[in-house]
Amino acid sequence: MATLLHLDSSLNGDTSVSREVTRSFREAWEEQHPEGTVVYRDLAADPLPHLTAGAFYASLTPAAERTPEQRSDFALRDALTRELEEADAVLIGAPMYNFAIPSTLKAWLDHVIVLGRTAYTEQSALLGKPVTLIASRGGSYAPGTPQEGNDFAEPHLRYVFGTVLGMDLHFIVPELTLARTTPAMADLIDAADASRAKAHDDARAKAKTLAARLAA
Repeated sequence: MATLLHLDSSLNGDTSVSREVTRSFREAWEEQHPEGTVVYRDLAADPLPHLTAGAFYASLTPAAERTPEQRSDFALRDALTRELEEADAVLIGAPMYNFAIPSTLKAWLDHVIVLGRTAYTEQSALLGKPVTLIASRGGSYAPGTPQEGNDFAEPHLRYVFGTVLGMDLHFIVPELTLARTTPAMADLIDAADASRAKAHDDARAKAKTLAARLAA
């Protein structure tokens, strides 16, 4: 049966829209795949350490030539990368914080982007692997909005997962998530609710499609 790797990175707990939507995806996936496996990481509750020089440079040394210290330095990167390589599909809650992705998600990416193994290589086990990103944001960065051009989250994720890692990338973007708690955005509440509802519908549909495809 297929394995889903599910990551959340929002620090907002039960009030997080990205967590709500990843939960809808996961529940739909599990309905289709009751005997499947879900590997879950909460990067906000259990953050990973930042990448160290030792861990980075160990990856550039052939495995058979690594010193005991290098093997130790690389152990976490290897475990996280294997976890990603062994998944059949990946689901990531990636809210926008301060115009970019959460630092906890960036830390995970730093560990799993391994030159010659997952990045920039035709031998990567990640090529074509489906990854769904729930890229929630408090406002809107669509063309014509005041914040147009200030989204440094989705372009970064699109480049890293699509170009560097070569994965099959799908975005679901619930926006205007701060409308109900920000008085200045009160006139955007209906649009925010519609975006949120659509994100849940899209997540469930995507999960069912992927589960059916991988079970075939």
